[in-house]
Amino acid sequence: MGGALLRGWLDRELADQYFVIEPNAGSDPFAGRRGVTVIASPDALPASLTPDVIILAVKPQVMGDILAPYRRFVGRLILSIAAGKTLGFFARLLDPAAPVVRAMPNTPAAIGRGIAVACANPAVTPAQRALCERLLGAVGEVGWVEDERLIDAVTAVSGSGPAYVFLLIECLAKAGVAAGLPEDLAVRLARATVAGSGELARLSTASAARLREDVTSPGGTTRAALDVLMAQDGLEPLLTRAVLAAARRSRELAD
Repeated sequence: MGGALLRGWLDRELADQYFVIEPNAGSDPFAGRRGVTVIASPDALPASLTPDVIILAVKPQVMGDILAPYRRFVGRLILSIAAGKTLGFFARLLDPAAPVVRAMPNTPAAIGRGIAVACANPAVTPAQRALCERLLGAVGEVGWVEDERLIDAVTAVSGSGPAYVFLLIECLAKAGVAAGLPEDLAVRLARATVAGSGELARLSTASAARLREDVTSPGGTTRAALDVLMAQDGLEPLLTRAVLAAARRSRELAD
């Protein structure tokens, strides 16, 4: 996710200088990019560095292990995109007065089509909040919540959501093969159908339900498929269970 954000910022020339902390620095895909300095450890950061913002983009399971070297930057804005790690977590491990924004973006940020929802602690200034808005807004839409508990649901819907959509493409292509299509054509149809439908939904003022109804003729082929997908044990309850499982896991990662 951090790579997706950085890729979007680089493409839009949002800043002049980025330091990337990557233990396997030799294999980092951003090594050699103009304005990007890749180093293996935060200990190698210049002693005089006063960053505008520190982006924490590591797996939540290791967040507690990597924070100590950043205590010298307390007072600088922290932007965390780690699922489950609460504002209180950073207050305990860094400093109660540290300005921290917790955000959940998603991977379409890499092409400028992401969406992120953020929550700030009381130490974040209006200027720092505006900086986060610029960073996240440069690669997609931005929303804010005051109730941090909502971030778990955001994580489950939009943070993890691209994986659900990619799975839909996989399943639709496999279903096409099962119906007799060559695999390459089935994959092409599935990709284009999901991408085009998503763009239509984005640009239309109609609800998703209205768009679905516009495709569905009584007694037609789409209706036959929807009778399966919209059955009592169909897509809606399945997806609801999936989202609730992701939200539950997000809360567990806070421990």
